[in-house]
Amino acid sequence: MGMPTSKIIANWKKDVFDAVYWLEGEEAFYIDQVVDYAEKKLLSEADQAFNLSIFYGKDADWTQVINACKRYPVQAEKQVVIIKEAQHMGQLDKLLSYIEHPLSSTILVVAHKDKNVDGRSALAKALKTKAVVVTTKKMYDNKLPEWVNGWVADQGYQISPKAVQIIVDHIGNDLSRIQNELEKLTVNLGARKKITEDDIEKYIGISKEYNAFEFQEAVAQKNFSKAIRMIQYFESNSKAAPIQLILPTLYSFFSKVYAIYGLGTQDEKRIASEVGISPFAVRNYIAATRHYGYSKVEHILLLIHEYNLRVIGINDADNSDADLLKELVVKIMDIGSK
Repeated sequence: MGMPTSKIIANWKKDVFDAVYWLEGEEAFYIDQVVDYAEKKLLSEADQAFNLSIFYGKDADWTQVINACKRYPVQAEKQVVIIKEAQHMGQLDKLLSYIEHPLSSTILVVAHKDKNVDGRSALAKALKTKAVVVTTKKMYDNKLPEWVNGWVADQGYQISPKAVQIIVDHIGNDLSRIQNELEKLTVNLGARKKITEDDIEKYIGISKEYNAFEFQEAVAQKNFSKAIRMIQYFESNSKAAPIQLILPTLYSFFSKVYAIYGLGTQDEKRIASEVGISPFAVRNYIAATRHYGYSKVEHILLLIHEYNLRVIGINDADNSDADLLKELVVKIMDIGSK
């Protein structure tokens, strides 16, 4: 049976437990949340000493795991057994016999990251009927702004759309890193409830003027002098927006501009939902279609791909990142060509 991770934790808080929890898939963030709760909060500190067993996939031996699961709790109602990194465990299918007949006083939590168990195996079939299975998928990049907004709202705060975009573009698809940075922000806000770009500059250290999102905006608007000014800033502040961050951001931007041409509409709502752009940023993309024609956008995507290869040293002698970016911007904007 599938169940979202938030539901599992909500059930645990109400003392509702299943015997086996199987957490699998690509999004480590949600798996870690459940494992963390199981490890630190399911048992009181006094009970943890005797009733908490943690195994790591690489070193775990299945017989030891099953023996631990079959033990009875010591002076407590429950015991907790956790297998971390179960995807590295040899003979994982040997757990089948226990999963088919689990002990109700044991809570077994298995974290099987990066991939799912083969759906045709006997293990997968037993899990379907005997365990709570959570299969996580990596969050799509275009869902990140919504996720940030949701997280911030759950904590009782608000955040400006631009601040969201700066964080997402700077950190990328790493939910636990985004959460860490947001936690840092909320701790520092004091009585204020709204997070602004200034807060991000002050507490996360991402400049509100010079960041991947603003750079993309300068390129979208064909603002050459602003783009060059930003590259000079990046050159002297290497952490602000490394080229490895800028190129994928630009590539994703222009592939969405390309998709807008495919839709053949200027309707902002339709573009936002069908291309997967946050409503806040959609005008930026439409503005880019005014500066760059269809075949030019096609050419730009090839250019970015070529420069991506040059960054890792293919077909490039020894240009600095800043030189490469300047060169790319000149080519994207057709500066100096007739």
